[in-house]
Amino acid sequence: MIYSNTDFMPSEALPFSQACENNKQPILSVLQKELIETAYVLEVGSGTGQHSVYFAPRLAHLAWQTSDVLVNHTAIHAWHAAYPANNLYAPLAFDLSRDSVPINTNNNAPYDAFFTANTLHIIAWPLVERLFALAGDTLPLGGKLIVYGPFNKNGHYTSASNQQFDISLRQRDPKSGIRHKEDIVALASQHDLKLSNTYALPANNQILVFTKAD
Repeated sequence: MIYSNTDFMPSEALPFSQACENNKQPILSVLQKELIETAYVLEVGSGTGQHSVYFAPRLAHLAWQTSDVLVNHTAIHAWHAAYPANNLYAPLAFDLSRDSVPINTNNNAPYDAFFTANTLHIIAWPLVERLFALAGDTLPLGGKLIVYGPFNKNGHYTSASNQQFDISLRQRDPKSGIRHKEDIVALASQHDLKLSNTYALPANNQILVFTKAD
């Protein structure tokens, strides 16, 4: 069977995340609006690599730089080999617990956007703080930090399914869990990142767009 660069191989052929498969189109619809003037995106926590191979060819005006901890690079390389794109770049090592923002392999140009999906509720809060600090220090004025995932509102879960998900996260790792939107907005403001847009997405998820301000 021959696969085009817009069709994905069967899940048994590559490392596979159903969550990535479910949410890729709604996220892309937002990125096509928010990244229209963007040239260089750093994806923080590329995971399996599924999002990158779907987004990059559909955002052909920009360069999509993947990154993650080294243990995930094999999966990302596998997806990139199966679905190459001219504007898609191999993963850079990026561990929030110790690394600085990796240098853009595309002519060392500065990133003007960071994108991360389904990470803030997985990593510990100090790493969330470091992500926003690095974004605030690195992004130029007008640059964007775009985050996707579930968030609580006014200190409460937005759905029963999110509550159950949060319980399962904390049972696995007490340092993880769904974050309060208000805490994220307050953290962003400490690093000159202003909430500029909020998008409600399927399955009680959201995209929060932060823009670097004066």
